[in-house]
Amino acid sequence: TSVHWHGIFQNGTNEMDGPAFINQCPITPQDSFLYNFQIPDQAGTFWYHS
Repeated sequence: TSVHWHGIFQNGTNEMDGPAFINQCPITPQDSFLYNFQIPDQAGTFWYHS
């Protein structure tokens, strides 16, 4: 399961936002993926879903 973020401008970290085969490679069963990105100077309410 991947996670998709809404409202966060991810300049240079597109691979951290998403749907498999579109923005990131799929996460295989029994594997894990660490989402790691900075959101400097962004204020607001952000939401996500998988």
